[in-house]
Amino acid sequence: MTAPAPATQVIHKGPVRITHWVNVLTFVALAISGIGILLAHPRFYWGETGFFDMPAAFELPFDANLEDLWVRAYGREVHFLAAWIAVLNGTAYLAWGIYARHFQSSFVPNRRQLQWAYIAQVLGRHVRLQNPSEESGGYNILQKTAYTGVVFVLLPAVILSGLTMSPAVTAAFPQLFTLFGGRQSARTIHFIVANALVLFVVIHVLMTYLAGFRRTLMSMITGGKQ
Repeated sequence: MTAPAPATQVIHKGPVRITHWVNVLTFVALAISGIGILLAHPRFYWGETGFFDMPAAFELPFDANLEDLWVRAYGREVHFLAAWIAVLNGTAYLAWGIYARHFQSSFVPNRRQLQWAYIAQVLGRHVRLQNPSEESGGYNILQKTAYTGVVFVLLPAVILSGLTMSPAVTAAFPQLFTLFGGRQSARTIHFIVANALVLFVVIHVLMTYLAGFRRTLMSMITGGKQ
């Protein structure tokens, strides 16, 4: 008798792949439109109000562009539309993740991963720009920490701070002003958190390249099997 074929396991389940690629598209739209919005007013304030004739908490080293129609109108519309798509997509991913216990199975480190020797080994591989993947195909401790921070800290912060800049939303939920300390404070926090997300994406792409870009990319398209 021939031996039975070894069982295969999907690396990335369907909901993860779908929400991942929707995130990619919305992130590109948000980044491009966000840069356009930023060009119109590259100064940041703390509190409720802020404009060119007021002292800024900090400002970026380029001149404001108030003439471009894309900057003044279309950039904000694209940013707002992409943001709501990202919110709906993230809500679907969160609901599925809780229902399917995805976060518990993929994000919670096991006992071995909490040992210092293992953490030092993973850190060393990252510092030396070596393949960061686990031999078993799961996430290592740095990946689990990063994904947990992105899903449960950075994304909620960037969404809520973005909503605080909407007069229609804050009219219904004025508690957002208390949460962020004002509309301009929310804009400043939104900018800082957005940059943290950009940094995460850059590192994520780099780690994907080190782990084998084509194989990793195809596993996120087809699900991959091991």
